[in-house]
Amino acid sequence: MQKYTFKIYGQKEMKQYLIISIMLISLFTISCQSKENIGSNKNYEKVNNENINQNTNPELALLEKNNAYNNQNNKLRVHQNEKSNELNIYNSRRNAITRAIAVASPAVVGINVTEIKTVNVPTRRFNNAFFDRFFKRHRRYKKKSYEVKGGGSGFIISKDGYILTNHHVAGNAAEIIVTLTNGKDYQAEIIGSDIVSDVALLKIDAQNLPYMKLDKSNEVIIGEWAIAMGNPFGLFDKNAKPTVTVGVVSNTGVSFVHNENNDRRVYKNMIQSDAAISSGNSGGPLLNSNGEVIGMNTMIFSTSHDKNGSGSIGIGFSIPIRRVMDIVEKLKSGYKIERNFYTGIEPIQITERIANYFKLEEGFEGLIINRITKNSPADMANFEPGDIILEINGNEIKDIEDYSINIFDSETGDRLKFLILHDNKMVEKNLLLIPRPRRFR
Repeated sequence: MQKYTFKIYGQKEMKQYLIISIMLISLFTISCQSKENIGSNKNYEKVNNENINQNTNPELALLEKNNAYNNQNNKLRVHQNEKSNELNIYNSRRNAITRAIAVASPAVVGINVTEIKTVNVPTRRFNNAFFDRFFKRHRRYKKKSYEVKGGGSGFIISKDGYILTNHHVAGNAAEIIVTLTNGKDYQAEIIGSDIVSDVALLKIDAQNLPYMKLDKSNEVIIGEWAIAMGNPFGLFDKNAKPTVTVGVVSNTGVSFVHNENNDRRVYKNMIQSDAAISSGNSGGPLLNSNGEVIGMNTMIFSTSHDKNGSGSIGIGFSIPIRRVMDIVEKLKSGYKIERNFYTGIEPIQITERIANYFKLEEGFEGLIINRITKNSPADMANFEPGDIILEINGNEIKDIEDYSINIFDSETGDRLKFLILHDNKMVEKNLLLIPRPRRFR
């Protein structure tokens, strides 16, 4: 039989055993609690994160939605800005000049005319050059007519077809064809014309036409925009559109007399501009930046001439629209402008020698009457040779051109008031313009 041996520990040993056992149990307990705490912490974090996600997701969604909306708006705004920039660039090309041209262009017309000119052609009596040469004094003449083609510009002033142009464009025409900007051609008739003022009024059979707006203020400003429109060198026939040139008003109140082909024309208070005006522009409108007609393009000073006409050097002249319309109102009413008068005065320029003889002040400018025709208007008004002409109708007379402008722009039946120096005294005399006798025509 096996024997078991029991060892009885003492009190000291038992105490140590108990301490060790308590320490082991404590360690085990702490380990378990740590595991539980770690698990609970993880669960807490999980729950907490879920709570955070649940609380913040709507805001994030709204934020993302707002961001997407803003991005879309930004893209739309960029697109709109690009369109706006394009529109601004386009609008920057549109200004007062282009607007005036757009409004006025439909009322500009091209004019083509046919004139019949007659010349005296010598006949050959002997049909031999040798004998004809020696019998030149007895040569006979016959009239020969031929056609001359020409052209110019004009503009419509009423919806029922009244058109303005220059007399030198259409005043002597046998046939006038007017072309509108829509390409249609019309036969035109001459309602009336005036050689001296160089104005002609035409009429076509049409209704509801575009027409020009006329400037009635008579306030042309030096330096303001001047827009010339017309048919230079017949270019209107190419595409039925007027040619446009732009400049400024260079001067106003320019007056002069122009003689051409036995026609004396008086241009009073002309508007000077540097807008290019060339052959064929005559009769076209000169506009301001409001699109209103301030004048009718009429003539240029040019150093360039060839078979096609004259080119612009920047000095062009237009008849003020107020002067044009004064003539037009007479022509439209059927009034005949009669200028076949005479004065009987033969004036000459005062020279230094004449000034010394009459003891005039140094540098005196004026005209002196050299001769008076017997039984003429001047003779009947008691004008005398030696009278010095100072003024006509209040206008100062310094030279022959001043005299011509004031005399030849008058009409038969007008009474002119002269201020003259007679025997060193200022005297006023009235001169009645009467028809020229046949012997003076």
